Amino acid sequence: MTVGIHEYLCLGALLFVCGVVCMASKRNAIGVLIGVELVLNGANVNLVAFARYNPIFEVEGWIFALMVIVLAAGEAAVALAIVLNFYNNHMTVDVDTAEELKG
Repeated sequence: MTVGIHEYLCLGALLFVCGVVCMASKRNAIGVLIGVELVLNGANVNLVAFARYNPIFEVEGWIFALMVIVLAAGEAAVALAIVLNFYNNHMTVDVDTAEELKG
């Protein structure tokens, strides 16, 4: 039994939907960050699947997936620094209490 592109796309869509639900339902900043990572990983699964099964986008799919991984690492580092700074000032990471961050 072989695994085709349809299974990979379903897995990517499932990860994406789980990430969106996590971002929408969590009030904790760490939970929201986990949701963002799930969304980015769902997009990566789709990019790699298209790179594997479509010869036209072989190199481009891998390059875009690598760019998304670099973007996710940078986003996680900056967001965790902001969350730790906010926790040191307010002793909570609840996103509803972050009124002073509004511009």
